[in-house]
Amino acid sequence: MSSKPCRPLLQINGLSIGYRNQWGTTIQVLRAIDLAVNQGETIGLVGESGSGKSTLALAIMGYLRRGSRLLDGRVDFAGMALFQQTAQQLATLRGSRIALIPQNAGQSLTPTMRIGNQIDEVLMLHTTLSSHERSQRVQQLLDQVRLPDPAKLAQRYPHELSGGQQQRVAIAMALAGEPELLVLDEPTTGLDVTTQSHILALLHDLVRASQTAMIYVSHDLEVIAYVCERVAVMYAGEVVEAGPVRDVLRQPKHPYTCGLLAAMPRVQDAVLPQGLLGAPPRLDSVTVGCAFAARCAWADQRCRESSPALEQVAITVANHQVRCHHWQTLAPYLPPLLPLPAATAPTPVETTALLRLQDIEITYHKAGLARRWFAHTDPPPATVSDISLQVEKGETLALVGESGSGKSTLIRAIAGLLTPRRGAIHFAGLPLAPQVADRPANVRRRIQWIFQNPDASLNPRHSVLELLAQPLRLYWGLDETALRARASELLAGVRLGEHYLTRYPAQLSGGEKQRVAIARAFAAQPDLILCDEVTSSLDVSVQAAVLVLLRDLQSQQQTTYIFVSHDLALVRVVSDQVAVLYQGRLCEVGPTPAIFAPPFHPYTATLLNAALKPEAGILPPMSDEVVLEPAPSVRGCPFQHRCSLHLGAICNTESPPWQVAPTAEDIGHRIRCHIPWQQLAAQQQRQA
Repeated sequence: MSSKPCRPLLQINGLSIGYRNQWGTTIQVLRAIDLAVNQGETIGLVGESGSGKSTLALAIMGYLRRGSRLLDGRVDFAGMALFQQTAQQLATLRGSRIALIPQNAGQSLTPTMRIGNQIDEVLMLHTTLSSHERSQRVQQLLDQVRLPDPAKLAQRYPHELSGGQQQRVAIAMALAGEPELLVLDEPTTGLDVTTQSHILALLHDLVRASQTAMIYVSHDLEVIAYVCERVAVMYAGEVVEAGPVRDVLRQPKHPYTCGLLAAMPRVQDAVLPQGLLGAPPRLDSVTVGCAFAARCAWADQRCRESSPALEQVAITVANHQVRCHHWQTLAPYLPPLLPLPAATAPTPVETTALLRLQDIEITYHKAGLARRWFAHTDPPPATVSDISLQVEKGETLALVGESGSGKSTLIRAIAGLLTPRRGAIHFAGLPLAPQVADRPANVRRRIQWIFQNPDASLNPRHSVLELLAQPLRLYWGLDETALRARASELLAGVRLGEHYLTRYPAQLSGGEKQRVAIARAFAAQPDLILCDEVTSSLDVSVQAAVLVLLRDLQSQQQTTYIFVSHDLALVRVVSDQVAVLYQGRLCEVGPTPAIFAPPFHPYTATLLNAALKPEAGILPPMSDEVVLEPAPSVRGCPFQHRCSLHLGAICNTESPPWQVAPTAEDIGHRIRCHIPWQQLAAQQQRQA
């Protein structure tokens, strides 16, 4: 990377932001933040939900949330004091010189406008391209972010895209104005591992080619390790450690940073990660002493009475700094946690199938006039086809695959929101009515859903208490006193205090909203929970705590989970069985240990190769394909066009057979492929 100019592109000095609560007291959200970003530099912001990352990211755009105000300090971009600019000047700046890629793409896209028109609108505002040039640029941007068939996709509406596709459109819109500074707020949260790898490679190449600076907000330390040069770790509105990303993540000096690293699931390790005990403090309670003292195993009286300064650890190109009284004496790799409570002893699980899917086929296609008049017109292939799975009581089945592989479609059918065209679903030994409205109330209670996007499932006009009260009243008939007590218990289970009961969704961070959604699902005491990317918006510490919570509930109540996730490291530690889907077709099914060891289906190998490794800083090897296929092949193997082990005509014309593991220890492991089991195993072991 070329040398950086002496003058930072972005300079933040002593930035403090607060808001007034209902009693007129000013609560500080950010406290004396200092940060400098040079042209072409990438800096990551990490920390738990509520640590101030998103507030800082918005301040970099010259934006304050409603009710917030600037208490002290300044933010300068290219020599301009942002908080001294007019609204018109800031509007001109945003999108052209500074662009934001938000976490929730669904909220940033206009539902009534076609995708192409929305990107074209950005180009009209921030470029001088002609109409024809803009049309070409729209397709270039969609192709650049690896979306299939850009010309057709530009004519679609946001609701016709998957969550991952919507996120890629948001990235394309941000890149349209060729900004000098990109602010990325969890931009790859909703993306599968292969798409995430391509997007990270795109962002990496963008920085190198155009010297675009990036502020990258993320819970994913593996992403930060790859994409960023420097990282700032935030806690309770302060920077507690900052420096070169390799120094901070490989040799952390602050106990909090060590705790975040200990909470990371790792794809090569099936051990459940450890979460930090306790929760971040209420911002109005941080007055004296170290904000992390209540959760730190090494805290002493000095920590509780005196606030530590941000000290220099080492003088390097990007200084390594830490805010801790005892950083020089702490062993950096010891987990900074109080002893964890003993895990709940597993309850013996009776192997009774709770859920059985048999030959499920689902399509979104509706026959039009031409189809009705001309019977020879063939409909497109089904979205999901030939799905047969069985989930035992008390078991976790993970559904993995790229965006558009049919994972969410499948669980929508289980929930009764989609009617299969063919096949049957049995729940607790009885046929399950295809439509949720036709199911008895007790069956509806026993099957609950935790959505990927809490903003779409939480009523913004209801307080947290009201949100939790709905299932408690509906299913259990609790009076107001018992209801509030039970709501408090549910919040405690997801590490939120009782004071959250009076808050509304707009007053919660993304991770806090997701925890409320999880608590609401548990309120019904269900037998089956459909978890659709349930931890994708959670920081690593809260994610680890939620995983422990899910495990304990499963042990105590024999709760069954269908776990949809792009995070293979997470899948490895939570699941008993894994089903790998591509284009709505099953490729591989089996016990989790077998799925993560050769032989793999070639598609499973692609997903595993694309998974980031912690602290590597190197993008994993990927195939050269540019876009995903928009629909499955009519004949042959669905993975035929992307398979590196393609055999020829047989893969193109014949549906691959199911092969069963020949060894007793891998019983239940099945791969759908033309390549013989032993040959597949031998070839993949040689490649490894």
